[in-house]
Amino acid sequence: HVSRAKRPLSALVEEMRASFPSSGEINFRIPDPGAAIARVEAAYGPGAEIDRLDGLSLAHGDWRANLRKSNTEPLVRLNLEARTAEMMEQKRDEVLARIRA
Repeated sequence: HVSRAKRPLSALVEEMRASFPSSGEINFRIPDPGAAIARVEAAYGPGAEIDRLDGLSLAHGDWRANLRKSNTEPLVRLNLEARTAEMMEQKRDEVLARIRA
C-alpha cells in the first residue's frame, strides 16, 4: 500500500518504472494499421494472455505490449515493457519489424 511505504508516490512510481523498463509510446504512420496489428498477433499471440479492450494487449511472462490504432489517423501506437532493459529492447525491435513488414 502507498500509505504504508512512507515514501513519496513519485519515488514508488520511479521504482516501478525501473522494475519494468518501457519503450514509451512509439507511433507509426503506416498504410494498413489493422494488418500490422494482425501480424503482431499472429507472431506473439500464441501463448500470450490477450486483451482487446484498448487495441491489442499481449502479456507474456517477462514482457507485455499494447498495440492500438488511432481513430483519426493511419497510425499504430506501440507501448512495450519487459523485466530488463535488454529484453525490452529486443522485444521492441522484434515487434517493430513485424509492424513494418
